[in-house]
This record gives sequence, structure tokens and C-alpha cells, in this order.
Amino acid sequence: MTGTTTSRRSTGSGRRPQTGPPLLAPVVAFAVTTVAYTVVNRDTPHPDASGTAVLHYARTHETTAELGALLLLASAVPLALGAAVLYRRLRALGITAPGSAITLVGGVLASVALALSSIFGWTGGRLPADAPPALARALADLSFLSGGPLYAVTFALLIAGISVTGLLAGLLPRGVTWTGLPLAVIGMVSLLTLVASDFGYLLPVVRFGGVIWLVSVAALLPRTRHRTQPQNQ
Repeated sequence: MTGTTTSRRSTGSGRRPQTGPPLLAPVVAFAVTTVAYTVVNRDTPHPDASGTAVLHYARTHETTAELGALLLLASAVPLALGAAVLYRRLRALGITAPGSAITLVGGVLASVALALSSIFGWTGGRLPADAPPALARALADLSFLSGGPLYAVTFALLIAGISVTGLLAGLLPRGVTWTGLPLAVIGMVSLLTLVASDFGYLLPVVRFGGVIWLVSVAALLPRTRHRTQPQNQ
């Protein structure tokens, strides 16, 4: 009797680990809304555009700005859900060290960054015609900083958490993990966009490369571990 009780305790009272809902659903929803937002906002003025140009765009494309803000906010929700499911999946796979927590924190912060960007973008799209161009430029800057550098560096945390954990614990194909590591570095380096606009080209690399990479992870990350592996990554 004692031996049976001990065995059940060591395996979680004889129950299978709860891995959470399917991971692909929120990740694919995040990918679709991200692409849709990019298509809708393809003509948005660049960060170096004047306040007058930004204000003119806002007044002549109000519906487009509102739709773009809606899609961006919509993308933040499945990203947060995906981060939560990833965290639960990693825990169920035996990951007890910081990798799973870094994944969750990075995903939640990236989701918040997208939400902030959508709020600033929606507000900027509703400015009246007599609004100061400087205000239009300021709101556009806040939207760009939130959805650009802030999103990239926080999403890089999510990528790093999964990549390092997947590599050390053997949870993912090595090609996926080794692709994620440079993406995470690029995300961190893109923060330099705040002081040098030349680094801005790194932002779409993280946004679109990261989306493709995350879909791959969602499709390949196992629900269970079929053999004993190190558990403290």
C-alpha cells in the first residue's frame, strides 16, 4: 500500500499532466490578425513623416485607422492566450526553471505592447482637423514605439524562453530552436531603434519572422515527454 501511494504521488496522484487547450488555435489567430493588420495599415505614414502628414492621413483615412487599431488589439488577445498555453505546456513537460516563466512574461508584455499601440493608433485616427500637428506626431510616435521596439524586445523574451528551453530539454527540433535564438537577439538589438532609426529594418524581421517561428513551435511542441529528460531547464 505504501509503495503504491508513493508511486502515485511521484506521478501526480496517478493523473496525466494537464497540458491545456490546443496551442495552434490562439497562435494561428494571432498570425492571421497580424497579417490582416499589416495589410490594412500598409499606407500608414513612416515614423519620420511630419506631424502635418500624419494629421492629414488621420483625417482622410479615419476608417482605416480604426480598423487597423481593432485588428491590432484583436491580435493582442490570442498572443496572451498563446503565452499562457505555452507556459502551461512547458510546465506539464517538466520545465520548472525560468524558461517557462520567461516565455509567459514575454508573451504577456508583448500583448500589452500591442494593446497600447492600438489605443494610441485609434486615438490618433480620431483627431479633428484643427488638432495640432505636433499632437498627431506624438500619438503616432507612441503607437510606433509600443508596437515596434517595445513589442519586439518583449516578444524576443518569449522567443528566447522557448528556444533555450526547447534546446536544452530536447523538446523541439534543433533547427527550430537555433532559428529562434538569432530572432531573439535581433529583437533585443532592435531596441536601438530608439537612438538610431537605421535599426528600424529589424522590427519587421522580428514581427513576421517571429510569427512564422511561433506557428512552427505551436505545431511541433509535444504535449507529453515519452522518455526521461532533464527537467530543470
